Amino acid sequence: MENEISRYYERGREQGRLTAGAGRLEAWRTAELLHRWLPAPPSTVLDVGGAAGVHALPLAARGHAVHLLDPVALHVEQARAASAASAHPLASAGPGDARELPFADGGADAVLLLGPLYHLTEREDRLRALREAHRVLRPGGVVVAAAVSRWASAVDAVTRGWIADAEFAAIVAEDVATGRHRNDGERERWFTTAFFHRPEDLAAELAQAGFAVDGPVAVEGLAGLAPPELLDDAVGRERLLELVRRTEREPALLGVGGHLLAAGTAR
Repeated sequence: MENEISRYYERGREQGRLTAGAGRLEAWRTAELLHRWLPAPPSTVLDVGGAAGVHALPLAARGHAVHLLDPVALHVEQARAASAASAHPLASAGPGDARELPFADGGADAVLLLGPLYHLTEREDRLRALREAHRVLRPGGVVVAAAVSRWASAVDAVTRGWIADAEFAAIVAEDVATGRHRNDGERERWFTTAFFHRPEDLAAELAQAGFAVDGPVAVEGLAGLAPPELLDDAVGRERLLELVRRTEREPALLGVGGHLLAAGTAR
């Protein structure tokens, strides 16, 4: 992992990022899509790049045997602590690299890649991670892969007013042109080194790795443009979620939200 990526995550924000503010929308929608795509429990799930366990622990509570891997030492420590305090602990949590999984061939029912593809900026590295997921899955097993939308920073530039900053405007121009996101000044709100996918490219990478692909679908979609306070109102929240569900596969809207998810079935 590149040094600036490690520094970004060692700040510790990831543990609480999805439990407050706009991050809750990403968490709710991701959980909803995982419930749709994952096999029924009990099953063996590998959460690769699982950070502090925000998705892994609820899956363990549903009856899955979840093994979490992450390249950031702080995330592993946080996941282990949360697991130890849970009535439904993880099967394991340890350090790992999505491109070289420490698991046997064909032993997993599902693999989650809910972050690794962001930070593998070279296509061959992303394909290597996807092929590793394919290797460890049983025939018919499922990978769920997340990507940051190619236009995520452009949307932030407009909705948050950051387009007025010449440095951020230059970052956006590069993101839109190449998908390669760099934040050389390491401004915390501007993320870290990453690759931003076009929807069709995420599907193509999954297919090239040997998967039958479903998606991608929008995670936040249009609801990502809503004021975060709307998420505090139960009626407004459900209306937003229903709107995203109705439009999650609309090609013209896939890039509006920050994240995309796609599922692949191992052939």
